[in-house]
Amino acid sequence: MTRRRKRLTRRTLELYYLYDTDHNGQGYHPIYRFTTDDFVGYEDDGMALDFGLMSDPDPALGTGSVMRDREGLYHLFYTGHNDTGNGGMGKECVMHATSADRVNWEKHPEDTFFSPEGYSRDDFRDPEVFWMEADQRYWLLIAAREDALGGVVAKYTSPDLKDWSFEGPIYAPQAQYMLECPDLFCMGDTWYLTYSWDCVTYYAIGESMNGPFAAPEDNILDGQGQMEGNGFVFYAAKTAQWNGNTYLCGWLGRAGLSADSGIYQWAGNVLNHQLVQRADKTLGVTAPETFGDYFARDLAFQAGNVEGTVEIEGDDIALSAVDGGIALADMGMRAPTMLLECDVTLDADGCAGFAFGGSEADEAWTALCLDAERGLIHYEGYELTELNDYDPMAITRFDFPDGAVHHVKLVCENEIVVIYVDDEKALSSRIGHSTNGAHIGVFAEGCDAAFTDITMKVPE
Repeated sequence: MTRRRKRLTRRTLELYYLYDTDHNGQGYHPIYRFTTDDFVGYEDDGMALDFGLMSDPDPALGTGSVMRDREGLYHLFYTGHNDTGNGGMGKECVMHATSADRVNWEKHPEDTFFSPEGYSRDDFRDPEVFWMEADQRYWLLIAAREDALGGVVAKYTSPDLKDWSFEGPIYAPQAQYMLECPDLFCMGDTWYLTYSWDCVTYYAIGESMNGPFAAPEDNILDGQGQMEGNGFVFYAAKTAQWNGNTYLCGWLGRAGLSADSGIYQWAGNVLNHQLVQRADKTLGVTAPETFGDYFARDLAFQAGNVEGTVEIEGDDIALSAVDGGIALADMGMRAPTMLLECDVTLDADGCAGFAFGGSEADEAWTALCLDAERGLIHYEGYELTELNDYDPMAITRFDFPDGAVHHVKLVCENEIVVIYVDDEKALSSRIGHSTNGAHIGVFAEGCDAAFTDITMKVPE
């Protein structure tokens, strides 16, 4: 599932996405729509645009974008995909539809165009169209593959959304096969370009709308999988400007062949992170600020010692585990939908975090890890006793300086668990082991760690 969103009013946001099923026929990926006014509740508005016939360029639809022109007409630019190759013109193309009400859309096949000379005819997708005020023209960014440069973000411009002029690549890192789902936005005086490949959403930074763009040393804001082709932790993200903030809207892939494996397959659930611009112009992510109103009721908890050396004082828990050992405190049954916040400190070479398990059905505990020794946040479904036996599967890099205090938010809804650390990084996971009566706890593995000012909140 990939989606596209557009701000309509101060209170309403529409998210357009490709509807994917396990039962695709000759035609597939119609464009559907959700509506939200708080990133908490979503209205299913159904199908916006259907795919075409096998004789058309779009028996399968690909990602695109929705915008309103300066006269008030709505435009949907999207990818047409036909594996027959469209009579030699290529498998993929840019297509156009318009609507006065965003409900009834009219396709304009006469506006269809294919890749330019020197570019792959089969890899030309994900148009992102917007009005660029400084340029007094419409821009179209597209994921393309240039014969010598590899994957690029290509730029077109137009005065009228009909006649497009090819301007060449706006970003060509010569690093990935494709740069899917490109998006361009500005925060303050800095421009950012997001794109996706390798099952990962990346970003690059530029001083102007034309770049040049360069990727920071760590340009991944959520997780990445360690198994090629099956690690869709947070993919195909695009941005939304909403109520004065910028949000990164992507999706968490479906669970893999085994539960809690950290291996996520194509298509899944929408996830929305709020972007944070840091002092050095790099980006961080945090939970949407609307979660503060949604998680409004305090959930009382009482921690108890399960294993190892644990000191509990009110809402503070200190743990100490010898090398190779575990210290674990149980904080009771995990609510199906909840927000946990706390401050965490741990040794520079230690591993600590949140544990899920201890239910009547399954007494084993698995761990969502803050791993200072490896410089990672990770989850892969291993039991606490197996943490050193296997390599992590779903990870994001993070630096844990010795003695530093890290603020953590843990957002849970059913099996989806998202951890935010210091408004800098997130790791999105599917943790089936945290549901069906499972308890939530904190642990330390072979180190000292402290979890302080712990709060748990649930919806009112």
